[in-house]
Amino acid sequence: MHFAQYYLDCLSQASYLIGDQDSGRAVLVDPRRDIDEYLADAEAAGLRIELVIETHIHADFLSGHLETARATGAEVAFGAAAETGFPIRRLRDGERICLGATGPGEPSGTAPGPTSGPETGAASGAGSGMESGPESGVTLTVLATPGHTLESICLVIRENPDDDVPFGVLTGDTLFVGDVGRPDLLSAAGHTPQDMAARLYRSLHSKLLPLPDATRIFPAHGAGSACGRSISTETSSTIGDQRRLNYALQPMTQDAFVRLVTAEQPAAPGYFAHDAALNRDGHPLRDAAPPAPLTLDEVLTARDQQGAALLDCRPAADYARAHLAGSLHVGLATRFAEYAGSVVAPGTPIVLLADPGAEHEARLRLARIGYDRVLGHLPDPARVLAGAPELTRRSNRFPLSDLLERLPLDPVDGPQLIDVRNPAEYAAGALPGARNIPLAALLDRLDELDPARPVVLYCRSGNRSMIAAALLEAHGFVDVSDVSGGYQEPAAA
Repeated sequence: MHFAQYYLDCLSQASYLIGDQDSGRAVLVDPRRDIDEYLADAEAAGLRIELVIETHIHADFLSGHLETARATGAEVAFGAAAETGFPIRRLRDGERICLGATGPGEPSGTAPGPTSGPETGAASGAGSGMESGPESGVTLTVLATPGHTLESICLVIRENPDDDVPFGVLTGDTLFVGDVGRPDLLSAAGHTPQDMAARLYRSLHSKLLPLPDATRIFPAHGAGSACGRSISTETSSTIGDQRRLNYALQPMTQDAFVRLVTAEQPAAPGYFAHDAALNRDGHPLRDAAPPAPLTLDEVLTARDQQGAALLDCRPAADYARAHLAGSLHVGLATRFAEYAGSVVAPGTPIVLLADPGAEHEARLRLARIGYDRVLGHLPDPARVLAGAPELTRRSNRFPLSDLLERLPLDPVDGPQLIDVRNPAEYAAGALPGARNIPLAALLDRLDELDPARPVVLYCRSGNRSMIAAALLEAHGFVDVSDVSGGYQEPAAA
């Protein structure tokens, strides 16, 4: 068996290439949009990608199933409950996908599903309509696991069809290391988060937990993803370890589980609904051309006449020292795509302000969340801004100790104190008088703040608060500051 995990730190996203080295047949699971690495690795290993499987309709990134299908001719497959705007192969509960060689003269295809055991589901057969040869080699078994979404599936991997202990299971967004998928992102019409959480409970206990303890789990996301609340930094584990250590898998009733997993979930970035729709309905293939260079006058024209967002991708210190008035800030060294999708509305044209050469990476990361309207970039913005001081601004930042000296703040005449961390962080401890508006929700809640009054923002380390401060400044707030070092528990105490 050829098995490879591809982990993208900046999106906390994992994809997988699984192949049978004897037959040369392979599947690609949950690919990102830039697919060159998968194609190169498959070619080097002598594999043909025949099937692209999505464990569910993703919301946090734009998947590469269409790009892969175009490049390889592979079929695109989803769980049977998926409704899409393009042709797909529907994978049924219990269906087995055999990658091994078939008998002489017999077409390759999908073998019938099992008839007993924890992976048993609805009657299954050849998803593509082809007759199957005898099962051999690497085999994937489909488990329908609704909860995170209705169409969610997991894939049990065996090196040989009759292995008692599977090599592992790809758990998508159903089960993470240390957490489970949140049930409130894509609740289908007529289904509340509580209903989806109940489905998730049943999926975990009837489909995944019956697998042997030694079965390795390989989820679709790791720490930092907004698809879960407390995902581990580990990118794999075992069923046994998760049974013991995962807070959501401890013995409890379904009702208790529902209450637990629907409480204090992080705010979802604004682009999630946009990406889910594109992944469901279809999207243009990625344009890999580099962003065009623009003059300062062209940048200002794009801002004033086309409503372009000026996205400054430089390090925080450089942005704070001097930035173009009205520009947004998301450092490329941070969770760039996620934060950019939190402060720039989907469909907005974008001009990049990045250090020389960094504009290519910035455009790629934006493409991974479906932000394709990049009009161009301003080459060497530090040099350009040095020659146009009348157009530049400096960020107002100060340490937590300065703010603490001013507490308690006057709730009427004093500054508006905003905590832009997630609800669970805020609940664990916050500054007196602070109001919680998570960064991911701030763009949609600007009308809750008075732009004529001073605003002070803080987060854990100073990264999100600076992004938030730039957002407020770009939307006309006249007096915005943020806490440079963020909220540190010893200082706050």
